[in-house]
Amino acid sequence: MNTKTQDAMIWLNQNFGGDIDAALAGAPIPKNLMIAIGIQETYYIWAKMYKTATPEEILAICVGDTIDFPRRSTAWPKNRVELEKHSQGKAMFKVARAALERLAKVNSGFATVVKNPDKFCHGFGMFQYDIQFFRSADPEFFLNGGWATWKGTLGHGVDELKGMLATLYGAHKTSLSHDEVVFLGVAYNQGALKTKNNFASKHFKMGYKDAQGIYYGEHIDSNLKAMEGLW
Repeated sequence: MNTKTQDAMIWLNQNFGGDIDAALAGAPIPKNLMIAIGIQETYYIWAKMYKTATPEEILAICVGDTIDFPRRSTAWPKNRVELEKHSQGKAMFKVARAALERLAKVNSGFATVVKNPDKFCHGFGMFQYDIQFFRSADPEFFLNGGWATWKGTLGHGVDELKGMLATLYGAHKTSLSHDEVVFLGVAYNQGALKTKNNFASKHFKMGYKDAQGIYYGEHIDSNLKAMEGLW
């Protein structure tokens, strides 16, 4: 873990740590897991900005995930056509497309994908709440920019983790070991049931595997260890 990433972790804790603690009060989920997930999900977007931009400016560009069919073959929507079939889908596409165009202006990694007029963002907020929930859970969060506010993005991130916690370990779990915290982070990425079914056989080699062959679980483990002693 390099010191630049640790500096970003410190920045997250200084700006948002108190709110995270308050949101997790009474739950065994550690603040450091929320920070580890935030780093894993969106740090690549705001890494070059956070020392000069305001927290509000950082939150406003925390979008991503432009993958659609055939690589996105299970989660809704598979593509623009499927999204726009929804009763509010055309409005959602405009929001998701504008988010991608704004992101492409500050992150050259999206310069090519934005040239395709049918591409749009599927992940919203620092903790990347997936657009599939626009249809089933909270359309106003997406349409009205709740994802670009700290209250909105933290609220959904915490709620999702609490749901994963209950599925993985039961509703009465009061403390978590380091490994259990990592598994909870993996569940945030790939789902609780899939994670639970692979504890023994795959350990931390679960979740999204990046271009370097490192799994999401391995990144969460590394992120958590990097925060030890930082505050």
